[in-house]
Amino acid sequence: MKKQGRYGIASLLSDLIDNDGAGAWPPKTNYETWPEPLQPYKEIYHELAPSLPSAQPSLEDDVNQEKRNRYRSRMRKLLTERIDIVGVEKLLIAAEAGNWDVFPRDTYNAFYCCIAVCRHAYRWATIPVVKVAQTEKIVEFPPELEVPWPYLQRAFGVEADSGNNMANVLHNFDEQGERVFKINIGMSEKIKSSEDAFFRLFYDLEVLALPIYYDMVRAIICFEEKGNISCLTHLQNITFRLRHLLKIFYDGLTASRVSREVWLSYIQGFQGWGVGRIINGEYVKYDGLSGNHVLIFQALDAFLGLDQYLSDENMDRYIPIRQRDLCRAFKKYSFRHKLKGPMDCQIEDEFKKMVNHMKLFRTAHRTRVMPYLEQPAPERLLMTAGKSVLEGPNAKSALKVLDDMLVTRLKQTA
Repeated sequence: MKKQGRYGIASLLSDLIDNDGAGAWPPKTNYETWPEPLQPYKEIYHELAPSLPSAQPSLEDDVNQEKRNRYRSRMRKLLTERIDIVGVEKLLIAAEAGNWDVFPRDTYNAFYCCIAVCRHAYRWATIPVVKVAQTEKIVEFPPELEVPWPYLQRAFGVEADSGNNMANVLHNFDEQGERVFKINIGMSEKIKSSEDAFFRLFYDLEVLALPIYYDMVRAIICFEEKGNISCLTHLQNITFRLRHLLKIFYDGLTASRVSREVWLSYIQGFQGWGVGRIINGEYVKYDGLSGNHVLIFQALDAFLGLDQYLSDENMDRYIPIRQRDLCRAFKKYSFRHKLKGPMDCQIEDEFKKMVNHMKLFRTAHRTRVMPYLEQPAPERLLMTAGKSVLEGPNAKSALKVLDDMLVTRLKQTA
């Protein structure tokens, strides 16, 4: 898509696809042909994967801590023995200098995922997440996981120590559409199938989102150029496609596909974070992944002229810069509240349909997600991946805070 009009919004979408997506969206990854210094990372994750989950998590802190210490010790040993960190850093320096011939973008995307999931595995060191892990404040990561991280984060323009939706979820699919780094190796079929179904849902959302992004860009350009008929066509396309996109959520997040009994303990926890570091003399804590990090929902809100859900600080921490730039452009050039003329009625009707779709989605999301969060998980403190440990005198009051946030966002969708 060439840059058109004075907005240049088309170029922002192209930049996202060409750079972060390695020429595709959802992003393209290459897990087959890695430069030699990088290859052991994959092997180490897979070698340790069976020792990460437990079928029967202990409720004893000392037992859990011993298991976590063993996992971390094994990972540190393997990283030290197999990783040439000097060779790894040379590749990252070359990529940062724009030399993508030695480190192609699709390989870079796959490596980003590998380091992110290795860091999450090291951070928790057992699945399900347990209380003794949740009470940690600072984690000292091995240099083999710490040295690459700032390069990777600078490349995508994010600041957190934790992974994000793009690194942990979208990049975790190979060219055949299969997830590469799984969490629950050796667990029951219910756990494994629920894990795959849950993360596939987020990938499939972005598959159907791509033509919507194009239609949003074209609608903005057509409106600016007074092409109301063409603009209306693009809006009608969005409304039609949005209905099918949301069906992925409605059909996918059901108890038959993603078991409520296992989701909280075996699927959600790995993507959390809840630790930090000292920066300029102050403790800064980072959170993990959240559904509100998903690009399509941020883009739709922006296109509809709604305020962003996340604070600017959290946008900088968890949302890659090209996604932030695209969403801010959608918000800046949103024309929903600029409709005045008699010919704008049909355009206004399409916007109303989109808003109604999003209201229905947020109502359904609230109804669907709370039963998952209410499941018993005695091995852990109450936690969401995106908000870390929830504070409150009891589970009901802590979850009410989260529910109130969902209600507030629903009311803002107008």
